[in-house]
Amino acid sequence: MNEQQILFAFATIGASALACQWLAWRLRLPAILFLLICGILAGPVLGWLDPQALFGPLLFPMVSMAVALILFEGSLTLHLSEWREIGTVVRRMVTVGALATWAVIAAATHYLLGFTWEMALLFGTLTLVTGPTVIVPMLRVVRPKASVANILRWEGIVIDPIGALLAVVVFSFIIASGEGEGWSQSLATFAGVILCGSLFGVAGGWTLGQVLRRQWLPDYLHNLAVLATVLGVFIASNEAMHESGLLAVTLMGMWLANMKGVDVRHILHFKENLSVLLISGLFILLAARLDLGALLALGPAVLVLLAVIQFVARPLNVALSTFGSNLNWRERALLAWISPRGIVAAAVSAIFAIRLSETGHAGAELLVPLTFAVIIGTVVLQSATARPLASLLKVAEPAPSGFLIVGANPVARTIGKALQQLGCRVLLTDSSWENIRAARMDNLPTYFGNPASQHAEAHLDLVGIGHLLALSPAGELNTLASMRFRHEFGHARLFSLASGQESRRSDKHRASDEHRGRPLGNQALTYPHAASRLAKGAELYSTTLTDSFTWSEYQALHGSRATLLFARDREGWVHVVTPQSNLQPQSGWTLVALVEPQPAGSESAELESLQTS
Repeated sequence: MNEQQILFAFATIGASALACQWLAWRLRLPAILFLLICGILAGPVLGWLDPQALFGPLLFPMVSMAVALILFEGSLTLHLSEWREIGTVVRRMVTVGALATWAVIAAATHYLLGFTWEMALLFGTLTLVTGPTVIVPMLRVVRPKASVANILRWEGIVIDPIGALLAVVVFSFIIASGEGEGWSQSLATFAGVILCGSLFGVAGGWTLGQVLRRQWLPDYLHNLAVLATVLGVFIASNEAMHESGLLAVTLMGMWLANMKGVDVRHILHFKENLSVLLISGLFILLAARLDLGALLALGPAVLVLLAVIQFVARPLNVALSTFGSNLNWRERALLAWISPRGIVAAAVSAIFAIRLSETGHAGAELLVPLTFAVIIGTVVLQSATARPLASLLKVAEPAPSGFLIVGANPVARTIGKALQQLGCRVLLTDSSWENIRAARMDNLPTYFGNPASQHAEAHLDLVGIGHLLALSPAGELNTLASMRFRHEFGHARLFSLASGQESRRSDKHRASDEHRGRPLGNQALTYPHAASRLAKGAELYSTTLTDSFTWSEYQALHGSRATLLFARDREGWVHVVTPQSNLQPQSGWTLVALVEPQPAGSESAELESLQTS
């Protein structure tokens, strides 16, 4: 290929990756589905893209390093302190359940497709993982009950590094068996891979942690230092012992994530962005290398294998994991249906297949097409059927009515507690640990971070939430959050408090109404105004109208001292009040308003104390 063709190929891959990610965002489906389809069309179907001709001898090293970075980023999310908090069911699913899934898939692959036991066991580890990149978009469409959604989300986060680590161990044993002279030599080589990978991983994680904790580097060099260290550890470990590098970087990430005094959040955000870039390009390239002829030659056995994975392996995992739990049979049935395979499975299978093919292992060339068949089959089947199944089983949430609140400041906490008392689900987000800690002291659910970050894309639990309240004193953050969740909730369900600066800016310097949330309150509030009123003694009062205390009497009692924020009707729906609202509350409605105090001793104050609570 000449220089012009190479540049055109890179531009095409970049544009295609962006289009696939955008389409996945619009349709709320896993991006991996569109990336794979794009790669298959560009490669084996139309013949436009030939990764081997494009990169030549650089293809294998590039894929290896990309997989190493993806595994490192995944292992950064595995905090041992959270192991006790994820629940018994999730712990069983990623241990006992995962082993059962592995055994069923390996046996089916061996007997149905004629794979050797070594290849079957490796394939079983590759297809263990689900991952948040495929689970989270599906949960947004399915909207199962919180109990089911939380289990699936945590399973996807935890199983990624565990499954990858298990795959690396099995792969190392296969390589050791092929190079050794008998079982004793194979076990010795295998032990050497484990020992070398562990030593390099722990040493690299500890060293990098010391550098970050002691601030030996300026902040702007942290990401470069981490990237260089990961690649250095990966290459050094492989030089010391073949195929130990992936184990080393996985353990390095786990060590760094759990090292005291080391904040990896900014590193994780950078690695997440880098992973999106690597995954997008990598999947198109890997899919373009698929041998469709080899896959089709496997025949109907592939469909039988998919049926075993869907109807035997997964239900067995769930049955073992949920035994004795409080989940009913409907919730267990939905858990047994949803388990799409994702990014780690495809990426790791590609690197292992290349290495095993080079060493002459029979069946290695089928690892990638078979893994991709499982990915496409599970994603397509479950994306199309999970929502109707959840509705049929009556474990789908109704129309989302909860509130995502941007900010955990005093104003946001006060409003969050009022909404909780109305029976609404709330989730407060903030990047200030002091605000988050205060919200948790008030028993308010929180997310510590920026709601528009890539980390929030995978970890923010939006099940049951359908409104945005942007209540941060930073107007730019409110606008950013409104733009981020406009497609998620719709513009009619975005509300915000203008900052003090925004209220003083001209239209030329203020974000347009299209990008900002609707003003909150029947009298439009700004954040400084709301904070000032609360500081001067105003309170959020919840008042239920009756036949003897009507809407007109409520208005006469409070007058201009009350700013109506929310109203819950007799059916339980909560309406957010704006200056354009034309509500006519009836008897049985509950009103929540920010009410300024009456002068002590007045007749109105005594009447107010009787009518509000």
